[in-house]
Amino acid sequence: MSYAHSHMGSGSRTARRTFEFGKTHVVRPKGKHQATIVWLHGLGDNGLSSSQLLESLPLTNIKWICPTAPTRPVALLGGFPCTAWFDVGELSEDGPDDWEGLDASASHIANLLSTEPADVKVGIGGFSMGAAIALYSATCFAMGRYGNGIPYPVNLRAVVGLSGWLPGSRSLRNKIEVSHEARRRAASLPILQCHGISDDVVLCKYGEKSAQSLSSAGFRYVAFKSYDGLGHYTVPREMDEVCTWLSSRLGLEGSS
Repeated sequence: MSYAHSHMGSGSRTARRTFEFGKTHVVRPKGKHQATIVWLHGLGDNGLSSSQLLESLPLTNIKWICPTAPTRPVALLGGFPCTAWFDVGELSEDGPDDWEGLDASASHIANLLSTEPADVKVGIGGFSMGAAIALYSATCFAMGRYGNGIPYPVNLRAVVGLSGWLPGSRSLRNKIEVSHEARRRAASLPILQCHGISDDVVLCKYGEKSAQSLSSAGFRYVAFKSYDGLGHYTVPREMDEVCTWLSSRLGLEGSS
């Protein structure tokens, strides 16, 4: 990743950053291609590990696209560089939001989906920081634009967030209430959030608050599932829930 002006301080807010995304891994559908989902890894991870998890799932009609985030200095890690979808100081809804980083990643993901065939349903999912971008993308879809005002180009049909939170949740309701179209899009988009009650990295209460923020802003189909004894990782019963939910919401063939 390169910075146009990488000095810190007040000037860094106005300097335009360029983000260099890593390698994208694709898991092809084993059956008829009915849906494409971009799946987003967590902080410090990569698209390869996401693809290895997803290729074992019994969803033969889904094409998975697993991009890798840019490597950038992360405030949470004292400025240490690692793969991250945006800069973050704390893994919660309470920290300041890196709107430029959020928009850059949301735009990169939408571009990956924008070339899919018209008859293929598209969605976004992710884990931890990847879930944060997935949920942020859901709000961009509802508002019809990114935070910077550029139009959002993709018709999302499903969003999944595991062990994550929603950036920008505090101002979401006001942004959606003012537009009939935004309210209509929010009401049309199903969202599944899953969280471990024993998560000590992104606390479960932040996941719950994010789901409440989405619901109160007009997202009518928000499902929040919590899991006893689960920390900041995924387990088979959680992924089983994701598979069942996606099959149902996307109307996939062969779903039970």
